[in-house]
Parts: sequence; C-alpha cells; structure tokens
Amino acid sequence: MVLHAVAEQGEASRAAVAAAVGLTKPAVSTLVEELIAAGLLVELGPTRPSRVGRPGSALALPEVGPAGLGAEVGVDHLAACAVDLRGQVRARCEVDAPNRGRPPEQVLSDLAELVRSVTDDAWTAGLRPAGLMVAVPGLVGRDGQVERAPNLGWNRVAAEPALRAALTAQSAPTRFDVLPIRLENEANLGALAELWLGGRSGVGDFLHVSAKIGIGAAVVLDGRLWRGVHGFAGELGHVPVRPTGPACPCGARGCLEQYAGEEAVLRAAGLDPALAAREHPGPGARIALLARLAADGDPGTRRALRRAGTALGVALSSAVNLLDPQSVVLGGALAELAPWLLPGIGRELGCRAADRRWSPEALAVSRLGRDGVLLGAAHSVSRAILDDPAAYRLTA
Repeated sequence: MVLHAVAEQGEASRAAVAAAVGLTKPAVSTLVEELIAAGLLVELGPTRPSRVGRPGSALALPEVGPAGLGAEVGVDHLAACAVDLRGQVRARCEVDAPNRGRPPEQVLSDLAELVRSVTDDAWTAGLRPAGLMVAVPGLVGRDGQVERAPNLGWNRVAAEPALRAALTAQSAPTRFDVLPIRLENEANLGALAELWLGGRSGVGDFLHVSAKIGIGAAVVLDGRLWRGVHGFAGELGHVPVRPTGPACPCGARGCLEQYAGEEAVLRAAGLDPALAAREHPGPGARIALLARLAADGDPGTRRALRRAGTALGVALSSAVNLLDPQSVVLGGALAELAPWLLPGIGRELGCRAADRRWSPEALAVSRLGRDGVLLGAAHSVSRAILDDPAAYRLTA
C-alpha cells in the first residue's frame, strides 16, 4: 500500500502517504524505512515548507535498482525493453524478423540476443532486472508452454527452458540462470497495459481487442485479467464469423482473422500480402500503408476496412452479449485503423447487442497503439514488485 501510494503520487511525504493509505504516521515511517533499506524508495529531501510544523522529507521511487524486462515475439519482429519502478522505459531494442515458419529455437536465440543487449544497457544505467516476461502471439498454458501459435507455426513449444538456455549460453551465468522468466499471450499483456497505462480510471471491466498479423482479445473483469481455466481465454481471432468461410491456420474455417486480420485486409484491398511485406518491411509498416491509402480515399482499401469492421462487430457482439463489459477497447494495429473500422463495429453492435442501450461511446481507442504489448510485458514485472515488495526482498 505504501509503495503504491508513492508510485501514484510521484513524490509524497510520509504524512501524505499515511493519509492516503489510512495508517498511522509511525506505522508508515517503519514501512518506509524498510522500503528504503531494500532500495525500493529514496528520500529526495525536504518538501515545500508548510505553514505549521517542519517540512517532511519527500519520498519517491528510485531511478536505479530493480526493473522489469519485457520481450515480444511477433510474426515479423522481435523486441525487448527495460522499465524502471517509475514506469519509465530505460532501454529498448526492436528488429525486423520474419519469424513465421522458423524453428522456435532460432527465434528464441535471436530474442535472447536482444534481451542480453537491453539487459546490458539496463545494468549500465544502474538497473537490476527482476524478471523477464515474454509476449507470444498464441495460446500459452499456465505452465508457460506455448501450446499453439498458428501464425508462427509453433505447437507445444517449451519456450522458457529454450530461451533460458539461449540467454545463459553467451552471458555471465549469474545474470540469467536464476532470473524468473515467464511467457504470456500478447493480447493479455496488451490488455494489462491498457488497464495500468491507458488512462481509463474507473473502468475495471472491458474487452481489449488488438491486432498485428493476427487478432487477439483479452477480458478484464473487476480490474483483473480473466485467463480462463487453461489460460486460453480471449481467442477472438478464431471465433467463426462465417462457418463456411476460408480455412484458417488454426484448422477451423471462417475465423475472424480471415476477414479482419492484416493479410486478409490487404488481399481484400487488392494488395498482395507477400509483395507488401517485401516493399514495406518492418513491424506496423503494412498497417501504416493501409491507413495511408484509406486516408487518401482509396476505394478498395476503404471497402476492405468496412468489411473488416463488420466482421469485428459480428464477433464482438457475441462477446458483449456474453460478458456485458463497460467498454470495448481497440488496441494494437486496430487503433491506427480505428477511423475506418469503428463505423462497421458500432453498427453491428448496435443491432446485435442484447442490451439496446449499448452505444458507440462504449467503443474506445487505445492511446498505447502497437507499443501496448511490449509495455505490458515489462510493466508486469515491475508492478509485481510494487504489489509484493516483501517477496522481492526475499528473492533479490
């Protein structure tokens, strides 16, 4: 409670923290001393003098010390970053990488190189990574195994031990051999970033829909991510919107991704996905191309985006009827295409949602964009320290 109070206020005196958490000043002072000793708080010196009494000493989260590492495996890129306890990105690296169909060991070896580079930069800045969270575009079981990632071509991949082996192969053993490593579905991490960083105060129930090559979704209920029994909740991209439609890499037919995924929209706009990938390489480049064409009034692109918005609305209406969320948030690449997707989504929700009070105002666009997944991964580690500093002290 004390650590979160300081994090929320930026800088705060002991008295201000005591007032925020409802504890006595002596109790807060005792906790503050423990947190300072653990390197989780720093004193900045006297606060501005008040009219009565002597000034207090301002407390803040440290610029150095523990940090969170986040990494992302995308279909067309790899990325890693380090975030300090204040939530600031202190190191980041991203590279183009055609990962579809590549052996998982090669992909994870390349990711390890990025993580090592970011970790070196973090240590140079005085940060000590406390863990690594890796975002993957697929089904990640509660045991961390990637059960299936259709757009990568992965099935039942034990990614955590493979990544740890790659990290320790060319690094100082003490840096990575005991570092906690976890994997999580990318859509889940995008939703957590929206919950923590999206500026939606008071919105604790929402459906977060995001896209890169594929389409994912995550459900936040009462301020918590809902993963389902096996950790597979939120696979909106593989909800069928037309059961007799085209085949999907997941093995089903007519999935939402076949109508609203990046490659489906490119084809519907009259563009060859493979040629577009060669001419516009890099993460987000094809989405930027679609947004540019739509903004210029290209009829084929606008027609394709209307079709995608309609398909999204059909799939989302089922989720809205099932979950009754406060809002639906478009994140990732969908945020860039929102001006042309929202009309179709809103129209379908308006006529299909069981609650006729559902309105376009309940549709929101994330301000995090395609950075949400990576930020969610890194912040999941740093926020775990804020949530349980005692556990961090025991493992540090």
